Formats: sequence, C-alpha cells, structure tokens
Amino acid sequence: MVAKGYAQEYGVDYEEVYAPVARMDTVRMILALAAQRGWCVFQLDVKSTFLHGKLAKNVYVEQPRGYEIKNEEHKVYKLNKALYGLKQAPQAWFSRIESYFRKEGFEKENNEQTLFTKFKQGKHLIISLYVDDLIYTGDDEKMMFEFKESMMKEFDMSDLGKMRYFLGIEVVQFDGGVFISQTKYVTEVLRRFGMEHSNPVENPMVPGFKISKYENGVELDGSFFKQLIGSSMYLTTTRPDIMYAVSLLSRYMSRPTKVHYSTTKRIDWIY
Repeated sequence: MVAKGYAQEYGVDYEEVYAPVARMDTVRMILALAAQRGWCVFQLDVKSTFLHGKLAKNVYVEQPRGYEIKNEEHKVYKLNKALYGLKQAPQAWFSRIESYFRKEGFEKENNEQTLFTKFKQGKHLIISLYVDDLIYTGDDEKMMFEFKESMMKEFDMSDLGKMRYFLGIEVVQFDGGVFISQTKYVTEVLRRFGMEHSNPVENPMVPGFKISKYENGVELDGSFFKQLIGSSMYLTTTRPDIMYAVSLLSRYMSRPTKVHYSTTKRIDWIY
C-alpha cells in the first residue's frame, strides 16, 4: 500500500515534513577518524524504512481500490504508522529512530542532527544516519556487536558488514587506512555526457586561465549544462581538489556557451 501523497494539502493533511540527512563531510570525517585510529566502519540497512515511522497526528486514507470492505465502502482507514508516499513519512521515521537512539544512551551532536555518539566506560561508538543507510564505528567490538543486535531486534535490518559502498562512494578498508573513490559514478557521468573516450588531463583548470559570463561563442542548452555541473559537484565528495573549478563554473549556468562547456569537461577528464 502506498499513499497518494500528491493529493495532500499543506495545512490540512500535513505541516512540518523536514527530515535531516547526513552531510558528506560528516561521512568523510568518520572515515578519516576510523583510518587514524585503526577502527573498522560497518554498515546497516533498514528494510521498509518508512513503515517504522510513528505518526504524531491523525492521518486518514481511503480504502485501497479493489480491497474495500463490503457494505463499508464509505469508511476510511486511520493510520497507526506511516506509509510510503506520505509527505510526513521521512520525518516520522527520523523521529522514531532518534527516540530509539536516545533511549539507548546516545547523544545527538548539536551541529549535525544525524550524528549520534555514545561514551561508556571510556569506549566510543559513533553512528551516522542517511535515511535508511546507517554506518557505525568505534573502539570496542563488544559495544558495536550489542548495538547491531539491538538494532536488528528493534527494526527489520540487513547487516551489510564492513562499509564498502555508501551513497555512490566506494570504500576500501585495509590495515594502512581507508581509500574512497567514485569510479563507478564518474564512469557513468563520462558515458552520460559522451566523454568516455576522452584523454585525461593533469589539472582541472589551465593555470592563469580566465573566464567571464559573456564569453563569445554558441550558447548551449542551459538544462544540459546544469546537469553537467550538478554531476561534477557530487564528485567533490572524494575529490576536493576540483571544488574551486566546479564552484567557479557554476556561476555561468544561466547563460552557458561552448567555452564554459569545454572548461567544465576538463574537470571530469581529470578524474
């Protein structure tokens, strides 16, 4: 069953719907900390995530077509938990798991709402949540095992073991540290924009190169250029060295030309 969220009206069927997700710099920070201290990072995945969310207010839905109760077709269902499609489902899920973490003795960080930490007898346990994907690490195997067992009893979970692939980021953990990359993602980007057979370059921009808003040349489709810039922005997750070039070129999305396009393609070639 999926709710018709598109039919909901603000102020009538829902109000607040915001639900935080982990920032990429938080994920990198956890991986850097684990690499520095020799910890392993593990991953859990919640099945049917939004079905675990408890609704704070009454929500009613019509009976599903073809499953109406005979002689009571005029009645509606009152939801006890969230359904997929409801606008308030993400917030209901986050409130549910946040209350569980607090009950288990975790503290939420003030500057990152999806980062939870637990300190017990000098031992550390760190958790980061991105909707239904959860990564955790710490310096005590027993504490991490107890956390995993508790989570799997409370929710329907999949134990993915050591963190290997998270939000498009490929992670390799070894004794000497942690290596992250986006090889699969960048390959898809190059194929999508017809650059899979291009020659690589050594830097994202030519030193001393200047570019302006009103470059001469043929204007491009703004939507196409925005897609290329957006795809490049996500690459900064593992390649902060291209951040300046991507940020600079993102200024020209309103009226891009072939000059801007050629300069932007150089960023993806460097990968």
